[in-house]
Amino acid sequence: MMKRKILNEKKINIILERLSNEILENHFETKNSVLLGIQPRGIELCKRLYHNLKKLNNNVKMGKLDVSFYRDDFRRSDKIITPSNMDLNISLENKNVILVDDVLFTGRTVRSAFEALLSFGRPKKIELLVFVDRRFCRELPIQADYVGIEVDTLENEKVFVKFGQTEKSVYLTS
Repeated sequence: MMKRKILNEKKINIILERLSNEILENHFETKNSVLLGIQPRGIELCKRLYHNLKKLNNNVKMGKLDVSFYRDDFRRSDKIITPSNMDLNISLENKNVILVDDVLFTGRTVRSAFEALLSFGRPKKIELLVFVDRRFCRELPIQADYVGIEVDTLENEKVFVKFGQTEKSVYLTS
């Protein structure tokens, strides 16, 4: 397996700052806005954006959304699904919701997130923020409103985003 680093920690921090400012620009009054991280890999990105926004404006809220049982491949696998912890102690009714995920590829996870999200109420508006938009191989007509970086990949390549304590990087593997 070939592994190529496409973003380092410094560049990731610059992109996070830009995304935070874009959110603030479009949601200046963030008291009606909710960042909602898609489990599992959108959570760390969501936390980082939340902390950046809290420094700039303390009204933003955050939650975690588990889409395990809303996936369209849910019943196609013999694997037992272990749901993630969901932290959604906020009413989504008439809120501006920004769904947050690390990578947008086929669009199927985002479709699942829409379905899960709507089971908790009717938001005023739903937007999508992704750190990496793979652009090609989309299976559903889904497009992000906020994009950290666009990466052109082949279908067999994978993108890994790491926001851990020891490593912050984005890799492309084939």
